[in-house]
Amino acid sequence: MNNGISARAPKNWLLRTAAAALMATGLTMGGALADDGLGTAKAPIELRIIANSAFSHTWQSVLVPEFNKIYPNIKVTIDGVPYNEHLAKLMLEATSASPEYDVLVIDDPWTPQLAQLGALVDLKGPKVAPITSKDYDWADFNAAPLAAGEWKGLQYSIPVRSNMLLMFYNRAHYKKAGLPEPTPALTWDQYFEQAPKLVQDMNGDGTIDAWAVDTFFVRDQLTPPIWQTIMNSNGGSLLDDKGAPVFNNEVGVAALNMHKKLLEYAPPGALGHGLQESLQAFRQGAVATMFMWGSVYKATGVDPKASKLTLNELGMQVMPVGKASAGAHRGIWTAGISAKTKRLNASWAFVEWLSSKQGEKTNVSLAGSFPARKSTLSAPAEDWQKPVFSTLQQAYDVAEKGKMWRIRSPRSDATQQILADEVARALAGQVSSKEALDVAANRIAKVLK
Repeated sequence: MNNGISARAPKNWLLRTAAAALMATGLTMGGALADDGLGTAKAPIELRIIANSAFSHTWQSVLVPEFNKIYPNIKVTIDGVPYNEHLAKLMLEATSASPEYDVLVIDDPWTPQLAQLGALVDLKGPKVAPITSKDYDWADFNAAPLAAGEWKGLQYSIPVRSNMLLMFYNRAHYKKAGLPEPTPALTWDQYFEQAPKLVQDMNGDGTIDAWAVDTFFVRDQLTPPIWQTIMNSNGGSLLDDKGAPVFNNEVGVAALNMHKKLLEYAPPGALGHGLQESLQAFRQGAVATMFMWGSVYKATGVDPKASKLTLNELGMQVMPVGKASAGAHRGIWTAGISAKTKRLNASWAFVEWLSSKQGEKTNVSLAGSFPARKSTLSAPAEDWQKPVFSTLQQAYDVAEKGKMWRIRSPRSDATQQILADEVARALAGQVSSKEALDVAANRIAKVLK
């Protein structure tokens, strides 16, 4: 008789269950919040999570069953929200007197905004620390992704689906053009020297049917990170040490001109391309390179329903090297616990499991998510992971050194929208790169005051 407790349950499952029993009598153990524990077979806990619709269904279908092998009495519902509606929904949760969600999945630049509102629990603080497993190992996280969940010295969320802006390439295109495959030493100057040769006729019918590059060019908040990464690789920054905009200098202008120059070697109509359009072009073999968020790698090289490419044709590395370093850009999905939840123990059980060493490995293997832990990156187990993990570790290191991420502020979303507007105007040729960045810098300076 197993009494409903899985043989795989971690030690802290028993500790939490004991804590819940004490709480029922009005006592606490180790300072934990008095909530409704981890549930029982007769009275399970209902846990609701809000996540991005790009991966929420996969989490629900493949990760929740794995979680329930350990915590069978926590019933998890994950609601997916489209990206352009996600922050608004999180803000509604933060200000609502009757919130719906216990766990909030948060994009990289949003943590300061939610933390400032008091919407999140400090995961290293007195409410959560007593119910955290001793072997959780905070030091095992890479610094760059872990920092995405920090604000003013407190840890409000934890990496659960890491991402970095990287360079994808199609080996067949380079071979056809007689060019060597890209390496992490490839410079931006070399990239632009090779680009004309990658605009070519791949099927031999005399008509150009392949281009050198596709990426984000459309007016969208995910477009400025391309320009920013080029700028960062050349030693530029968004803000100075006092938090004032400095990107409208010579380095920033030159970087935006380089972003615009990519259009010369991109498919017709690329000015309207964002994530889906550039990803589709690359997966169909229409472009040689793509600057894209790395998490699409597995589906691009493994899933024949999504892509014509195979792992043998697919390459990935950090973005080209500028005067200062290679390029990368941090984009980390983190999970935090709502400060208004009445199910703290169950919420932390899910977040802790998903971000633990074993949970992260499960997430990587079954959902294709990128890991944040050093131990996961140093021990790849599947063929698709080997080139990815070495590149990802390099990207984390590059991003940490060059501070390659979006503005960290409670007004980060507003600043990113300004950059999206002005970068788009420059890319479309409506204004010069200098004029666009001057306008953006002036507007952002006012927003950040």
